[in-house]
Amino acid sequence: MKTFSATPADIDKKWIMIDADGVVLGRLASIIAMRLRGKHKASFTPHMDMGDNVIVINADKVQLTGKKRDKPNYWHTGHPGGIKSRTTGEILEGKYPERVVMQAVKRMLPGNTLARTQMTNLRVYAGAEHPHEAQSPEVLDVKNMNSKNTRVAY
Repeated sequence: MKTFSATPADIDKKWIMIDADGVVLGRLASIIAMRLRGKHKASFTPHMDMGDNVIVINADKVQLTGKKRDKPNYWHTGHPGGIKSRTTGEILEGKYPERVVMQAVKRMLPGNTLARTQMTNLRVYAGAEHPHEAQSPEVLDVKNMNSKNTRVAY
């Protein structure tokens, strides 16, 4: 028996829609990362982009447990003394709350060029509307997968 290795002709991509309203961020990000890589498929091949296209709606209503809302996120402008920070709660209440979900998923993928290609298959929207109705995405109910996925933030 030989090991199966997928070719581009074998890859079948689907469209998945996930509602992030009330879902814990880390658990949501790990499910999205698994779907983007294609590890949920029996024909998973590590060097091929065989994951699904994932649409996440209501990213601004994602839950954080513990004191993670007060955790600072740092970045540097490139100039001397240019370190800046903003808490995760400020980002979620700001102009681009979908960046919290994008960063969480990005950090759960491997740091290589294939992961950057797989991140292009992720679309995150702060509200409930999305422009991908023509693809007729399947709804993946993350809330009912596990009772811990919807823990209320303290």
